[in-house]
Amino acid sequence: MPDAFGHAIHSVTVGSGEPTVMLHCMLARHQAMLPLAKALGGQATLLDLPGHGRSADWDGKSEYQSLTVEAARQSCTGPAHIIGHSFGATAALRLAVESPECVSRLTLIEPVFFAAAKGTAAFAAHMKAFRPFVAAMLMGDEARAAEIFNAQWSDSEWTALSDRQKDYLIQRIHLVVAGGAAIEEDADGVTSTARLGALNIPVTLIRGGQTQPVIKAIHDALVARIPRATDHVVANAGHMVALTHVAQIAQIIRSADQETG
Repeated sequence: MPDAFGHAIHSVTVGSGEPTVMLHCMLARHQAMLPLAKALGGQATLLDLPGHGRSADWDGKSEYQSLTVEAARQSCTGPAHIIGHSFGATAALRLAVESPECVSRLTLIEPVFFAAAKGTAAFAAHMKAFRPFVAAMLMGDEARAAEIFNAQWSDSEWTALSDRQKDYLIQRIHLVVAGGAAIEEDADGVTSTARLGALNIPVTLIRGGQTQPVIKAIHDALVARIPRATDHVVANAGHMVALTHVAQIAQIIRSADQETG
């Protein structure tokens, strides 16, 4: 079990072959990436992000994205294909920038590295749309904040969720705030042109055709800054494309592997 700055991180390894490390989105658990792992075959190590699933709770002190990156780093026994979705994809990108010896290839599915899109109309619209979430958190109404977040980033209606699913989201909604500064401000400069320009590995970006507009702006910025990056769109899919369109995601990854192999 990886240990990230004193936090026990739960992980599961399935299959055998070339190593892959998979990082799920915020408010999920490792099982969310299991169908994709099975579709791809090979060996995959799937993590529960800090505070998620069976991993230890976040201590409220460690910088959350750094903690997630360290968990991924501890799961790499050598250069590996890192696949991340949403917030997990931002941690995957940061790992590649800060510890290139750990990463042979990246697949970033809807990376929510909003800082990369700063200066665009899509970024401004995203920040405006997120204000109700911020207001709910400031008022201490975590249930309302979870409902707002779910409406913006999930394909599931809040009313369709079970009480158990709602409770899981509400109990962890503070982690969205914990990871917010890293992806909105990027104090470490992960998405700078200089740092991304030095990334000399294949990077496959995948997004849904019906996702939030800011995701396209993020992809556009990353493709412009990363020398070997390619952008792929799954039609009729939203932000949760990694879960809802597994076969299409797996085909894109396999095709990219053949092109770069």
